[in-house]
Amino acid sequence: MAEVVVTGFGVHTAFGEGPARVRDGVFAGRQEFQRITRFATNGLRSHVAATYDSEETPAVRPVLSHCADTAVEMAELPAGRDTAVLLGTAGDFTALTRFWRSGGADLTGVGGTVPARLAEALAVRLGARGPRIAFTNACVASASALIHGCRMIASGRVESAVCAGAYLVEEENQAKFDSGWALARDGVVRPFSAARSGLLLGDGAAAVVLESAESAEERGAAPLARVVGWGAASDAYHVARPHPEAKGLVTAVRAALHRAGDDAGALVDYVNAHGTGTKHNDLAETRGFHEVFGDRAPEVPISSTKSTTGHLLEASGAVEFVISLLALLDGVVPPTAGFTTADPDCDLDYVPNEPRRAELRRALTVNAAFGGANTALLLERV
Repeated sequence: MAEVVVTGFGVHTAFGEGPARVRDGVFAGRQEFQRITRFATNGLRSHVAATYDSEETPAVRPVLSHCADTAVEMAELPAGRDTAVLLGTAGDFTALTRFWRSGGADLTGVGGTVPARLAEALAVRLGARGPRIAFTNACVASASALIHGCRMIASGRVESAVCAGAYLVEEENQAKFDSGWALARDGVVRPFSAARSGLLLGDGAAAVVLESAESAEERGAAPLARVVGWGAASDAYHVARPHPEAKGLVTAVRAALHRAGDDAGALVDYVNAHGTGTKHNDLAETRGFHEVFGDRAPEVPISSTKSTTGHLLEASGAVEFVISLLALLDGVVPPTAGFTTADPDCDLDYVPNEPRRAELRRALTVNAAFGGANTALLLERV
């Protein structure tokens, strides 16, 4: 089985474009939530999200394209290879919103907004000749793209893959989560805190170049990190709630740890949790981490970066993969921002409010989605 390495990435969040903005925002524990101005929120309970300085809903394609261009340029990955393009997204709502508002009269650009067309367009832009697939499985979509890329490279089907995800805050999902009473009542995301009252959405996009270690060596590309483990599992417990004991998440994490080939108790130095700030998710994750790490669980730093970026839906996996990569590269654990009074049932080390210097060798990033889908990716410092 081929070894999988990371050779490039591009990232965009509500803090702006590039890793410097992530470091200044996410790793500093800044919360980028503000009143939504890009669409009307009349009639909604929540008017807040983590958005990047746009008065109108921006288009997904240019943001995604820029992240992919940056990743490929960093990796110095040549065009014309059988590179896979794997994308996690629900599509681009810009043209769809225009279509709805016109009563179905304005079809301009609608065809290009669907997920498969976005993946195809990105492959053409990058000159990638390998398979191109769009993943639409909600909040694990781009994590699933990364896992599929790892599988394809490890099995020798392709030598390289551009794995990406994108979501930009728009009115349909804001209204859906609002109607489901899922959004934080006080306009602040407080994962694992007793005072947590829900999630908030956020803008996010990221692209990652994965390739075999042999391919990178042949090209003279310097790996940024290794991907040593990955896992996916479904618990199918409930249409929206996670399994109370995080059975699916535990299975996914154990699969990732097993692939890495080491003892789970000593394998992980940092966990980027799914950490939505909802009552059910945070409690279930805590129980799951106790199950996975056993007696060592209280010693493992765990944080939710959604406390700063907001919930990025389909983009969560890719953006949080990049954040975990930066944690390894910098030797800094990003904090759980907004943390107030500890929930006695959430009794682990959530790195409250302030970043922490640490010697990090391996970082685990996990995600979960409606319907019981769970993913885990384990990165290792080169």
